[in-house]
Amino acid sequence: MTKTPKTNSKTNGTVSEPTQPAPLAKLQPAQPVAAKQPPQPVAAKIEAAKPVIEVAKPTAPKVEPPKTAPKPTISLVLVKPGAKQVAVAGSFNDWKPERTPLAQIGNGRWVGDLAVKPGRHEYLFVVDGQWLPDPNAKENVQNPFGGKNSVLIVSA
Repeated sequence: MTKTPKTNSKTNGTVSEPTQPAPLAKLQPAQPVAAKQPPQPVAAKIEAAKPVIEVAKPTAPKVEPPKTAPKPTISLVLVKPGAKQVAVAGSFNDWKPERTPLAQIGNGRWVGDLAVKPGRHEYLFVVDGQWLPDPNAKENVQNPFGGKNSVLIVSA
């Protein structure tokens, strides 16, 4: 099979070779024009060439306080009709009744909700200034004053 050349209708049927586009002139990228600066002393050039090193300041690690387990809450109830003031004192509050007053809830009933560490605690009610053992305590022990302390055992 023979290849026939293409004719151009604008040139009255004469055969023409395809033309190659003229090569483009190579363009050079534009060079920035720097403003003239006065010459710097050699020491200034050295300083400018030094890398800047920033030293991080050490920080103390955050230390969180140890998380303590919440103290169990216990309720102490005393029925004492006619009492005007009731509190509880024991090994859990350094035997200071003013730290744990009980609230009157009616019909001579007094209630105190206490957050107490697990363990074995001795205590007494203080009713109108008189120190009395808990009549509902499961255990009582002799105290050094010739009376009895009530015992409260709190589990974790």
